[in-house]
Amino acid sequence: MSRNFRYARAMPRFALLVEYHGAPFAGWQRQADQPSVQGAIEAALAKLEPGEHTIAAAGRTDAGVHALAQVAHCDLKKDWDPFRLSEALNYHLKPSPVAITRAARVDDDWHARFSAHERRYVFRLLMRRAPATHDAGLVWQISHQLDADAMREAAQHLIGLHDFTTFRSSICQAASPVKTLDELTITEVDGWSGRELRFFLRARSFLHNQVRSFVGTLERVGAGAWAPDRVRDALEACDRAACGPVCPPQGLYLAGVGYEDDPFPAASLPKG
Repeated sequence: MSRNFRYARAMPRFALLVEYHGAPFAGWQRQADQPSVQGAIEAALAKLEPGEHTIAAAGRTDAGVHALAQVAHCDLKKDWDPFRLSEALNYHLKPSPVAITRAARVDDDWHARFSAHERRYVFRLLMRRAPATHDAGLVWQISHQLDADAMREAAQHLIGLHDFTTFRSSICQAASPVKTLDELTITEVDGWSGRELRFFLRARSFLHNQVRSFVGTLERVGAGAWAPDRVRDALEACDRAACGPVCPPQGLYLAGVGYEDDPFPAASLPKG
């Protein structure tokens, strides 16, 4: 099948690689009375092609959550050059902290959410007493040091196929709490603001608040309040009450999305 034939459609479809700072937004999803990332991009699209636009994303990030490489798609009337499309959108997105870092033409049936086979998240935890300045709003800051080895031991209980009811928000709309967590790696780095723990998580999909529930619970292990095996017990309880604290959103980043037919094969995805 020729490439031209595959792209023969009334409204060409484009994939967008999106980066954003989540602080000003009530999350990705469009909302009637609050700013959203989806709403900002759809408004920019309306400046290019007047009318209503609806875009779909690989994942709906919560209020305050950031993205390094969110992926969305849109259908447009004009057969845009992908580079010119990204440039035009970025012009109309100002001054919102949202950027289209790349755009690509995709097939009719390619879907940002349903074609994805993997999501990657990164969580940044800063350990220092003095208030963060340059990283304010971009990390979860705590004033005490953590035992990273104990946290790594505890994290091993979460990897694999499990019923994650304990680490699932009560308002989660997923059909099942059973998911496979492919990776949960914790690394220590010397960041500009001080010592950081960075959590790298990879799975086909995640439950609502799953990552923040993991990190908040593992922080209790690192602080010595929980033994590592208590995480296993919490998981097996399949009870939200057994979960540790849910950490705040500002350290969480959607870091990448994987596809079999990847429109952005050169996009770098942070790995543990």
